[in-house]
Amino acid sequence: MESNMKDIILNYVIAEYLEDDSETLTYDSPLISGGIVDSFSMVSLKRFLENRYSISIPDDEATPEAFDSVNKICVLVEKFTSK
Repeated sequence: MESNMKDIILNYVIAEYLEDDSETLTYDSPLISGGIVDSFSMVSLKRFLENRYSISIPDDEATPEAFDSVNKICVLVEKFTSK
């Protein structure tokens, strides 16, 4: 695993989707079910990941469950970077 992948994704989510700095996000924070990332934001997050890691994530793999935490997103990204 790219050692800083989690940090890159976490920092992107914080910069793009957190309204203020009062909330502390971790790699396991619920992003979708916690209301931080909505369906529209998920599309831009998917685009960011595809551009950043030169991958293509099929829509049927880009589920709210797969995007619900930084750790889960890393698993998804790695699934397609290893191909």
